[in-house]
Amino acid sequence: MPSTAVVISSLLAALLLWQLLRLYRACRRANRVDWGRGWVNLLDGLNRLFCYRYHRLNRIGIRLPKSGPAIVVANHVSGLDPLLLVASARRPLRFIIAREEYQRFGLTWLFRAIGCIPVDREKRPEQALREALRCLRDGEVVALFPHGKIHLDSDPPRRIKAGAIRLSQITGAPIFPHRISGIRGEGGVIGGVLLRGRASIKAGSAIYPEEWGRDQLQTLVQGILEGDEDQESSVAI
Repeated sequence: MPSTAVVISSLLAALLLWQLLRLYRACRRANRVDWGRGWVNLLDGLNRLFCYRYHRLNRIGIRLPKSGPAIVVANHVSGLDPLLLVASARRPLRFIIAREEYQRFGLTWLFRAIGCIPVDREKRPEQALREALRCLRDGEVVALFPHGKIHLDSDPPRRIKAGAIRLSQITGAPIFPHRISGIRGEGGVIGGVLLRGRASIKAGSAIYPEEWGRDQLQTLVQGILEGDEDQESSVAI
């Protein structure tokens, strides 16, 4: 006759397997984007459950065309931001990220699987530009944080980098600006992910490069990312 310890261990193992099966099914139901790999699709579903249920992300979603090139930009307030954008999109996002982040121990395999584009800002940034241009010309969606790193509204002003503007003007791809708020752990990488807030993404109107000059685009995108309602109105008109 099995001992009490064996019975308890078997029950716990069965309970764990049952919970894992429930999670697997929930992830499959939550998945909204085909990343080309089944296990990545499961991670997509898991991320959506995490963002919508734990971080209570609003359900407005990222405004994107069903096909064709697009550039997604957003303000950057925490390490949670890319997870929120992915959870809000109905298309795969190809993030441009710093090479030191891309090569972070234990995460390179994931960044490679979801198609992130590493950029070496000091040595050969043009390589990332060429890859991003190729993606856009193939009709994909490229995403980036123009501030370059975490930047809060309370921080001193910082001019955004011109990468998104340049990509848009070269390819004609529209820019879709978004503003992230409601992050409890804003200002930190880990805190933003772990601390439960009430995350919100506000989607701005699409910006088409042929309607604006380079400096105007720069000012317009910067204003929207920093919550300037006048800039948002100028696009909507």
